[in-house]
Parts: sequence; structure tokens; C-alpha cells
Amino acid sequence: MKATLNDYCEIVGEEVIELLTRLARPLSQKKVVHVNSTRTGGGVAEILDRLIPVKRELGIDATWEVIEGNGDFYQATKGMHNALQGKAVDIPEKLLREYEETNRQNLENLKDTLADADYVFIHDPQPAPLLSQIGKRSGKWIWRCHIDASRPYRPIWKYLKEFVQRYDASIFSLATFAQPLSNLQYLIPPSIDPLSDKNIPLDESEISKVRERFGLDPDRPLLLQVSRYDWFKDPVGVIEAYKLTKKYLPVQLVLAGGTADDDPEGAEVLSAVREAAGNDPDIHVLLLPPDAHRTINALQRSADIVLQKSTREGFGLTVTEALWKGKPVIGGNTGGITLQVVDYHTGFLVNTPEGAAFRLRYLLTRPHLASNMGQEARSFVRDHFLLTRHLRDYLTLMLSLQNGAGSRIII
Repeated sequence: MKATLNDYCEIVGEEVIELLTRLARPLSQKKVVHVNSTRTGGGVAEILDRLIPVKRELGIDATWEVIEGNGDFYQATKGMHNALQGKAVDIPEKLLREYEETNRQNLENLKDTLADADYVFIHDPQPAPLLSQIGKRSGKWIWRCHIDASRPYRPIWKYLKEFVQRYDASIFSLATFAQPLSNLQYLIPPSIDPLSDKNIPLDESEISKVRERFGLDPDRPLLLQVSRYDWFKDPVGVIEAYKLTKKYLPVQLVLAGGTADDDPEGAEVLSAVREAAGNDPDIHVLLLPPDAHRTINALQRSADIVLQKSTREGFGLTVTEALWKGKPVIGGNTGGITLQVVDYHTGFLVNTPEGAAFRLRYLLTRPHLASNMGQEARSFVRDHFLLTRHLRDYLTLMLSLQNGAGSRIII
């Protein structure tokens, strides 16, 4: 059973819940539809899984729809994802036509739901063409980009822009991600749910069982990166940083992740990671199912230091999760990680495996400093990156559109 709004009072205070209730009153019974391309795997699905029930609890008629496609469709959208993150990707015309046709086919089942909705939130490139294909519609449509689009590969962005600029508004996680568009632009960072299985407190016995299950030594420092097996997460670079650190300290490393339904590259990256790990018994490469939330929770609580050495990152919810658990994070100096990791306060930002190894040694030899960083990290997440703040921003956005917002608004 999912938590109710009142369950968050102990964490964020009654005043925050009262504000959400007041913001939601003018939106009572409004029909709000969110659309993305996967119900499991990845941060978007995790956010929507909790955001939708809370909106309903506030009296909003919120639903979540998922579009489906074949291998060619996901190959095209993975290319778009990589292109938005700056990789020069050539997507053949055949795949682009498949991308558009797949959206048309999904629209046949969704048209009635979307046409009369008061607000439609379209997440990322996968369902972006739906607005241009639907024809008559009554509500406001918002395109939500979760990707680091600060330096997109221009030919692909030019193609996607034809769909995106038709929307009434767009949302980006950081100001540096926003692109010149004719519609309203909002800045809304993602969030975690502190009461989900991935983030709730766990008994030490449950944490110990997870350590035993994966053969982890409780007496040696544990380094951890949790993420999908994706080139931009740089798991091979994490292994390099671990090897440099192990020359001086008796560390062990866990790379824990899975694959998303809409990511066809996961198996290729996982194979490269296993090759880089070789036969080192202290490198544990885990392929976890999408619902392994308590397992990830236990691993994060077991870790001494958490890494997220991404080379591009839309936000990095695994960073938020680790900070919430009081762990210092060594993260790639990119994208949304820079919003969360503050040097010498919540962790360190790095650009190379060598830089990551240097900071690992620094923290592992200064446990008191690492502990203080962890305490500051948890407070930082409570103030900025919990579900209640995310919900407040969405409610404010809908109210501004309802009241005829006529210029760009930054939240």
C-alpha cells in the first residue's frame, strides 16, 4: 500500500502538505494524463508510479498511459536520446518513419483519452509526435524533457523541434538544458519518494542479508554505482577508478543496475562491463530486475561511498537516493548531478577516473568528513528534491497555464 500525503508530514512538515492541498483545489476533477514509453525501468517510470496516486489523492483525475513499439522504434528513440545528449547519431529515414507511424498506431487507442484531457504531459522524445497527430484537442499539452539537452546533435534536434514547439509549454530539469522554443518553458528538477521501498529506512538484518546474498565483506569499504547499463553512465570508468583506488586501499565495488524496456543498448554495455571487470572477485556486476527496490536500498545503505560517474546526465535520481541515505557521492561533473553534488558539502564532482580515485582515497581516509558530508547531503535532499516539492511545481505549472500564463516562467 502506497503512502498517503499525511504520511509525509513527519518528513516535510504540515505546512508543506497544507500548501499542496490549497494549490490543488482549483484543479479538482481536472483530467491530467501523463504519457511515456515504459512502465518499468528508469527514473521517469519511478517518478510517475508515485506522482499519479498522489495527484489523485488531491482530487485530480490523473492517469498514466504508456506507448509501445517494436525494435526499430526503440532503436530510433535511443538514437534520439543519445543525440540530445550530444552524440552525433545518424538515424535512417526508415527508422524515423517507423517512429512516427508507431505514434500514430498508439494514438488510435489513446485519442479519446488525450483529446478531452485538461492537461497532457508527454515525457521525452518517444511520444513527442502525438500532439501533431491528434488534430482537435481541448486541453494544454506539455512536453517534459528529462534528458541533458544542453548541447544536442543539431540535425536530430531540428527534427524533434518540429514536434516539440507545437506544445503549449515545455519542462526542463536545468536552465542549461533549455533550448530556444516558441512555447513557455519551465524548470522543474525531478525528485525521489522518501517513503518508497527504495528509500524507506531498513532494519540492519535486512541490509546484512543483502550483503551476504552478494558475497560482500562488511569489514572492507564498499563502493557502489547504481544505474542502467548505459555508455553515458560510464560504468567502465567506474571500474578504472576502483582499480586505481585498490592499489592503496582494500576496497570492493558493486555495479548494480538493469535495463529499461525502451533501451536496446543495455546488453552491449553490460557485456563491456563484465569484460572490464574480468575475474576480480571484488567487483560485483549485478543485473537486477526493475522491482528490486529494497535490494538497491540495502546496497546504498551498505556503501561507504556512492558513485555516479556519468559523462552526461539528465538528473541522476540514484544520486538523490544516495544523498538521502546520508552517503557522500562522487559524481560526474555534468547535467543534473551538478545540482546535487556540492564539492566538500555533499560529495565531489569529477571529470576522469583518476579524479574519482583521488576523491575516493580522500574520503576513505577521512571517515569523519565523509560522515559530516552525509548528514549535510540528507538535509539538502529534504529541502530540494523530494516528491512534495516536485508535486508543488507541477500544480503551480498547471495553475499558471489555467490562468493564461503569457510569458516564460521559471519555477
